[in-house]
Amino acid sequence: EVQLVESGGGLVQPGGSLRLYCVASGFTFGESAMSWVRRAPGKDLEWVSTIYSYIGKTYYADPVKGRFTISADNAKNTLYLQLNSLKSEGTAWYYCAKGDADVGLDNVDAWGQGTLVTVSS
Repeated sequence: EVQLVESGGGLVQPGGSLRLYCVASGFTFGESAMSWVRRAPGKDLEWVSTIYSYIGKTYYADPVKGRFTISADNAKNTLYLQLNSLKSEGTAWYYCAKGDADVGLDNVDAWGQGTLVTVSS
């Protein structure tokens, strides 16, 4: 059974940083594209970033490019998202997703439960 468990969310001031974690199990983590997707209050799901660790490629949505960094530790089956220079529009539930969500959210075949990031002063 595929399981994705996120953590690391919380309250942060504008301009601050957070690191999100996703521990994966039930599949070969290092051979899978992994993504982060978010949902802001009242809005649709939005792709944030995808990593293809087996070929060393990462991709980012324009709103987060240069501020967020996705990475993976295959030995620990853990996906990370470093969030820097957070803005109020970064307030959202952040979901870990198995699949190449950069191509399309329909390509995601497993979701975590989400971790809430609130950016507020």
